[in-house]
Amino acid sequence: MTGWILKLILLILVIRAVLRLFRGITDGLRNSMTTPKAVALVRDPVCGTFVAPASAPSFGTGSEMQFFCSERCRRAYQAKFAS
Repeated sequence: MTGWILKLILLILVIRAVLRLFRGITDGLRNSMTTPKAVALVRDPVCGTFVAPASAPSFGTGSEMQFFCSERCRRAYQAKFAS
């Protein structure tokens, strides 16, 4: 009696695994067809690290704007060049 219950549970687990496999494959194919947007990077003038301007600490105005990888680099730039 318990033999058919175990077979049923095993069958359910196999079907679930196959469905998850196919779902993962289709999600991967769907994601690979969309190209992520490129982000222009700028170089930190203190340490040379490349950063995305949208999320980087900055200093200056207009065309004089400088972007930094961290507050530490921004403070070092201000201490050296803004005085």
